[in-house]
Amino acid sequence: MDDLRQQRDGEQKWGIAAVMRSASIPYATESVVEDSTVSSFVPMMFYQGNRLFINGTEGGLNLYREQDWEVNALIRMHFIDIPSSFQNEIGGDTADFGLQYKYRWDENYYTDFELLSDPDGRFSSQFSIGGDYQFDDWRILPKASLLWKDSDYNSYYYGLNFEDISSGVDLRVGSAFSYHVTSNLYLLGGAYARYFDSNTRDSALVSDNWQGEGYLGFGFFNDAKKPRKSSISNKPYLRVAHGWATPSNIGEIFSGNRVKDEYNNQLTSFFYGHPLTDELFGFPLDIYLTPGFVWHWSSDVQSSTQEYVMAIKAYYTFTWPVQWRFGVAEGLSYVNRITYIEQSEMDRKGYEPSKLLNYLDFSFDVNLGDVFNHKPLDSVWFGYSLHHRSAIFESASQFGRIKGGSNYNTVYVQFDF
Repeated sequence: MDDLRQQRDGEQKWGIAAVMRSASIPYATESVVEDSTVSSFVPMMFYQGNRLFINGTEGGLNLYREQDWEVNALIRMHFIDIPSSFQNEIGGDTADFGLQYKYRWDENYYTDFELLSDPDGRFSSQFSIGGDYQFDDWRILPKASLLWKDSDYNSYYYGLNFEDISSGVDLRVGSAFSYHVTSNLYLLGGAYARYFDSNTRDSALVSDNWQGEGYLGFGFFNDAKKPRKSSISNKPYLRVAHGWATPSNIGEIFSGNRVKDEYNNQLTSFFYGHPLTDELFGFPLDIYLTPGFVWHWSSDVQSSTQEYVMAIKAYYTFTWPVQWRFGVAEGLSYVNRITYIEQSEMDRKGYEPSKLLNYLDFSFDVNLGDVFNHKPLDSVWFGYSLHHRSAIFESASQFGRIKGGSNYNTVYVQFDF
């Protein structure tokens, strides 16, 4: 019973980070561009729950678990390392998804086997041997993998649909690391080398036998030198919001110079808040993992569509003379169909839009129990939030190297429970 209570009410294992990823370009591009490497800014989230897990550029759901092994449904970001000037044209990066079997030999060693597909049914699999070592403030995560790719996969990602390449097996070796700087602050990094299979190496479009990649950045995680709290003050919440699109950017909105969308496009959103911790660097911040579902209503210029969000949100509460809160969230947003407000901006700027974008949420609310001096309303908040999707100023290949996105001014009611 105590374990269940700690899982429900205690501090969770979480993190949020930002890294710069760089990779060599394996294609024969010298006659077109002089780029030999490509870089991308990658925001990351981390969470380890009983079933749901998020680990930087991958995440999934545990389907079955025994003491030493487990089976997971997995989705992983798939970077396509071509010159940045071409990335928007081909639509940005993609993702691989499928099943993973993982066996833990002990606390330091594991093996896993994955069977994955991209959204168009190109198959790959991976067999890996990995480690997890802690040395004072350092955590080292070495890994060696064999990656099998079917012919469709090789032909698309390395033949670029101009050349048929048979299936083959790549070797990938390297390591990730983290360094605990102080309190909740960590440095993150990693480096990997990939040796292509013989069919890929013989391709006329691939100029290198090897591809290297690395990343470096920082993040905020649980303080490794403190035990996780058995209880925290913040409680789960449900937020219901309704909002109206605006072609104005964030700066114009917060300066009061906002413009109304002439077609009155609207959305309704539902967000759940799962409490992670109630402090950061010893400062009182309520931090949540917050998945969301958003319904974009049909209008004269768009059909209805759905949006899915996963983010980490922080609230700061102050009293003057009633309780107020500022909130900010960072995460990922995926839409089934590009909305009018985004498509029109992409058309003006000459970009191909991306269904996957970075997500931001800025909010300000007030406690209704304090406002009306009515204790039954102490768990109810009323406020404003800005629902924002964007691509981080062309710096992120996973978002299609675009600049811009969409903004919605929303009002909401939030219920703690």
